Amino acid sequence: MRLHQINNLIRMVFVVVIAIFLGQVTAEAATISGQVSFEGEASTPQPINFGAERQCATVHGDHMPTDESLVVNDNHTVKWVLVHVKEGLTETYDVPTEKVEIDQVGCIFKPHVTAAQVNQTVVIKNGDAVLHNVRSVSTANKPFNIAQPIQGMTTKRQFSEPEIGIELKCDVHFWMKSYLHILNHPFYAITGDDGKFTIADLPEGTYTLEAWHEKLGTQTAEVTVGGEENKTISFSFSS
Repeated sequence: MRLHQINNLIRMVFVVVIAIFLGQVTAEAATISGQVSFEGEASTPQPINFGAERQCATVHGDHMPTDESLVVNDNHTVKWVLVHVKEGLTETYDVPTEKVEIDQVGCIFKPHVTAAQVNQTVVIKNGDAVLHNVRSVSTANKPFNIAQPIQGMTTKRQFSEPEIGIELKCDVHFWMKSYLHILNHPFYAITGDDGKFTIADLPEGTYTLEAWHEKLGTQTAEVTVGGEENKTISFSFSS
């Protein structure tokens, strides 16, 4: 066999070994997915009454926003539910470099529910041409109250402790409220318009999952996943 053929064969074997190795590494990540359903009759969300704040109402035109504290989707699932690993993790995880943004648009916090990791940068923005203040109702983390009188103004905050359900409020506009969750790991999801969640890249193990909603409360479930397993688990709240 000629030298160049031997070199080509060595390269092919090396590529195959690397591919097998990478396949083994990525295969060890498990995924938990499911949905959060709602049983019973949900009340119709009420339109927000902006009162004398015409600047707030004008932004929305003919489509007045409704209260987001309990949103039941058309498929009888619940929006804005945090699903996260509550117990079972033993590792520590790097702080993401990506920033999490909370905006104020039309005198509404967007999004209504947000999550970030401990010490990850959270950017709070005033997208309106009106005065807002943002006050955090927190216990594990130091509360703050900041004024944002200028459109486009941003404020950066980091949270040093895990804390579920930090309420953010604007005292200038009493209806403005949202929730921020701070976790010490990346294994969480927030349900959207389909009520579904996916938590990927979990190491094998046994975990306690928690579903948290501002009005419906919490539910937990135990789940065990193997290294390559995709497991489905669902939660169900009722009125």
